[in-house]
Amino acid sequence: MKLLRTLDSLLVRIVGPLLVTIGLSVALMLTAGIFSRAVLGTPVFGLEEVMLIAIMWFYMLGASLASRERSHLSADFVKVFSDNPKVWRAFSLTATVISLGVAIMFVVWSWDLFSFGWQRSQSTPVFSIPWWVSQSSLLVASLLFVIYLVRDLIQELRGNDVTPGDP
Repeated sequence: MKLLRTLDSLLVRIVGPLLVTIGLSVALMLTAGIFSRAVLGTPVFGLEEVMLIAIMWFYMLGASLASRERSHLSADFVKVFSDNPKVWRAFSLTATVISLGVAIMFVVWSWDLFSFGWQRSQSTPVFSIPWWVSQSSLLVASLLFVIYLVRDLIQELRGNDVTPGDP
């Protein structure tokens, strides 16, 4: 368990600054593209394809971080209908199991997409960046989703309260 916590801590130290860097880069590229078109009257060739890849990684890494911190969207309506903590726990466990099943399907689908892109050697038209570079963001994120959902499932089975913002 200590090894997993160490790897998790390392991941957060890498992903956090990476998200800030990608976010600022995308904002700068968007600003440059708008300025170039509006003021200079000419588009920046290939800017959209670089932005697309950066945005894919930004979104997927951000979703992974939200999954880690349990701050992703959820519809926790059970506490409105029931005052019984056992019912709350049962619904929470059910939701985690369903989410884990969906995340596993997401891993399979993203692996198929990634391997298809790898085998076809498709690339972007301007800079010839392989498509699997953006597709791999889906695979990385889905694997992280599964890891964090397994963590949540183990904690729920142990009877620990799983709360948002508590990695």
